[in-house]
Amino acid sequence: MQVADSEGWSIQDSAALYGLDRWGEPYFTINGRGHISVQPQGERGGSLDLVELVSELRGRNLGLPLLIRFDDILEDRLERLHAAFERAIAQYSYTGRYQGVFPVKCNQQRHVVEELVICGKRWNFGLEAGSKAELLIALSLLDDPEALLICNGYKDRLYIETAILARRLGRQPVVVIEQPDEVDRIIEASKSLGAAPYIGVRAKLSSRSTGRWGSSVGDKAKFGLSIPELLATVERLQESNLLPDLRLLHFHIGSQINDIAVLKDALQEAGQIYVELTRLGAPMGFLDVGGGLGIDYDGSRTASAASTNYSLQNYANDVVATVRECCEPNGVAVPTLVSESGRAIASHFSLLVFDVLGSSSALPASIPNASGDEPLTVRNLRDTLSTIQELSGTADAQLVRLQEAWNDALKFKQDALAAFRLGYMGLPDRATAEQLTWACADAIAQRLPKDQAIPEELAALNKALAGTYYANLSIFRSAPDTWAIDQLFPVVPIQQLDQRPTRLANLADLTCDSDGRLDRFIGDGQPKQLLELHELDDDNPYLIGLFLSGAYQEVMGNLHNLFGTTNAVHIRLSPGGSYRIDHVVRGDTNADVLEAMEHDPRALLERLRVAAEAAINNGQLRIDESRRLLDHIESSLRQTTYLQD
Repeated sequence: MQVADSEGWSIQDSAALYGLDRWGEPYFTINGRGHISVQPQGERGGSLDLVELVSELRGRNLGLPLLIRFDDILEDRLERLHAAFERAIAQYSYTGRYQGVFPVKCNQQRHVVEELVICGKRWNFGLEAGSKAELLIALSLLDDPEALLICNGYKDRLYIETAILARRLGRQPVVVIEQPDEVDRIIEASKSLGAAPYIGVRAKLSSRSTGRWGSSVGDKAKFGLSIPELLATVERLQESNLLPDLRLLHFHIGSQINDIAVLKDALQEAGQIYVELTRLGAPMGFLDVGGGLGIDYDGSRTASAASTNYSLQNYANDVVATVRECCEPNGVAVPTLVSESGRAIASHFSLLVFDVLGSSSALPASIPNASGDEPLTVRNLRDTLSTIQELSGTADAQLVRLQEAWNDALKFKQDALAAFRLGYMGLPDRATAEQLTWACADAIAQRLPKDQAIPEELAALNKALAGTYYANLSIFRSAPDTWAIDQLFPVVPIQQLDQRPTRLANLADLTCDSDGRLDRFIGDGQPKQLLELHELDDDNPYLIGLFLSGAYQEVMGNLHNLFGTTNAVHIRLSPGGSYRIDHVVRGDTNADVLEAMEHDPRALLERLRVAAEAAINNGQLRIDESRRLLDHIESSLRQTTYLQD
């Protein structure tokens, strides 16, 4: 569907329309050319024109879709997290300190984890592992003896023994007991090795979270010990002389906590549990508040699923103040505060840029002229369209007439379909009837009043009239949360933002799955089903960015239709406003994804060669055609799974 065009559009209008002035701070703005600019160091450093950057990367044979990771943003997020806690500690005269960890599950890519470990050394920043494979990653990269390695998830004997032995490598692993039966495995492993790990316990709090993950916590949570189980665990550790190794209390109340009040309740409960554990004789020393620090995807700063009603500083203040209020009146030394912030660290640093391949629309480009022998139903639709175009009068009266006209148009369209089914109308006349119906719908949509309630079926016309822009990506690969849990990400054209967008559309990906589309976009506090876009230009690519996608998306994507990973590049600012490319990670080739599904590309090629030889012998294929076919196949095996220029 087209929206009205007018003069006077500015980059400020685009910033407001797409929410860039809300969710983009401090990393994304619009420059004077109408392009999105990236400030990887926030207010402290230079900026890069994203359109120019993409053009230069494509010149380096890095085709679209392209995942761009700004390592400076990753470092900046770490700095902001620690600075917020340092300010809170100073403000509330907290005598302990903050020591964070990154949950590896959030983004297991090697360069990402390596960058976090390197950047985090000045704060003894650590890692959290939720599986045996993640534990191996953490052990190999985390060489700071002061950094914590939080061991979560299900644990077998081998997992626990590995953590115990890692202490002798100078690592500081903390094995968190999340299931009652893990206690016995820890005791047995400790006896066998003559050493014990640092031990933590995860409490199953009664405090309930809100939002999408609210049901994952509470009494029926997958992980954690109930209060009776917690007391039984302390007794078993005491009996086995392992209570002196109990150093950490852990809790988790869900990802993307949207309401700060929920966190306060959980902190009060956990703080009292921490105090009681010290009274039972455990030395303790660490309180791990888990993950859940949310980010504002839609910029609304509300307690919606795609936002948060608190800032990073609010979060740090509440953690520090609440824990102090629990400990100090009871004469208990305040703990070192630990958080497992993943989304808040990784989301901003990665964005996906993809191009639009084409578009479709229900609206007819033109309507055939009337002929003398047109069926009555077609003439009725022409008359209805003329009536709509000539409507005038008060808004209330016009709305009534628009509803009546739409009812008429739908009736005449049904009459035309019935005539076609019975053989009384040919295909050209049916096509004209459909074109006229859509023209009526568009004319009605353009005349709907904007300041009063609209009947539901008329309000739905905008969606029905919307176009589809075909995007060169797979959402199952690059943005699976949009499909799986209706996650909202900012989706914005990265150029032409000094021009008014004149189309309303949704985005369809390359897969043959009807769910492979983006049809929920950030609005002003509420999701919207259509995105404002610009007309396509055959001579220039139309580039769109999917932002704030650095958490979970890259590691959770699948091979739907065998679309593999995209090309990825790591960018660092250089002095003088330039940049350097630190790492290039080539996307999957067609051969790679075939092998992942246990197909042998060489065997595939050989079978097709044999088939080509047979076709040559039968006179169905020339030798030069056979060579061209096999060359194309060999080239396709080497290429990325996405469409090429």
